Amino acid sequence: MDISVFDNRACSLGEGPLWHPVRQQLFWFDIVAGKLRSQSNGEALSWSFDEPVSAAGWVDEKHLLIASASSLLHFNIDTGDSKAICLLESNNQVTRSNDGRADPWGGFWIGTMGRYAEAKAGSIYRYYQGEVRELFSHLTITNTICFAPYGKWAYFADTAQAKVWRQRLDANHGWPDGEPELYLDLYKQGLSPDGAVCDVEGRIWIAMWGSSQVMCFDETGKQVEQVSFPVTQPTCPAFGGENFSQLFVTSATQDLRPAQLQLEPLAGQTLSCKLNVSGQAEHQVIL
Repeated sequence: MDISVFDNRACSLGEGPLWHPVRQQLFWFDIVAGKLRSQSNGEALSWSFDEPVSAAGWVDEKHLLIASASSLLHFNIDTGDSKAICLLESNNQVTRSNDGRADPWGGFWIGTMGRYAEAKAGSIYRYYQGEVRELFSHLTITNTICFAPYGKWAYFADTAQAKVWRQRLDANHGWPDGEPELYLDLYKQGLSPDGAVCDVEGRIWIAMWGSSQVMCFDETGKQVEQVSFPVTQPTCPAFGGENFSQLFVTSATQDLRPAQLQLEPLAGQTLSCKLNVSGQAEHQVIL
């Protein structure tokens, strides 16, 4: 499969790619640098924040909801202005935001984690109708937040445990219904699940940190596809482009030694490839 470079700016910790379905534009983050990045008509764009930023959902054509280390921000793409609409573990200096995604009901799920991956310091929250509610706690590296078509399942992972869970959701408002069930245990395979996204067929595509792979699993947990990337640390996939059939993948240089970086010139860059399956349009956040 042909892999191309979408953006050659190397991120220390590239994450949170989001294809804005109205603007037809990709956004992503360099978390530790506190930067939001994008491209428009071939022009490289960048916005800086005074703390780590990690994930976003689209609110309308001009605005994103952005998760920072201490709050959820209403961000104006055209002006670069932002304002906090609610706090997110703002009194906890140990943690920052990590993986997140909008759900089919207009809510926004966001995970936190320790800035140095402190054990069980992370939680997963949901912003919905002006309220932030904690859903799951005592996780180390929250990841893999995505949603099956029609809101059948929410997925989430703890990368440190190499486990992915899925959660049934209430049909009316999208809150968890019952307890999560273990979907994948990847420990024996030596795989570390990072960011993920679901396609229109309900399959989940998971970036495997440290393994140069994005792997696809069906609803039963069977691996059905695999895409290899020329980077050791792919971090998160996103579907976009025409018919949502282009897979964008962010990556990271974090923790790579100089000798390894020489062998991996595309590390930290944002890559893409064409697939024979379509992804879902990202859900709109309703404030």
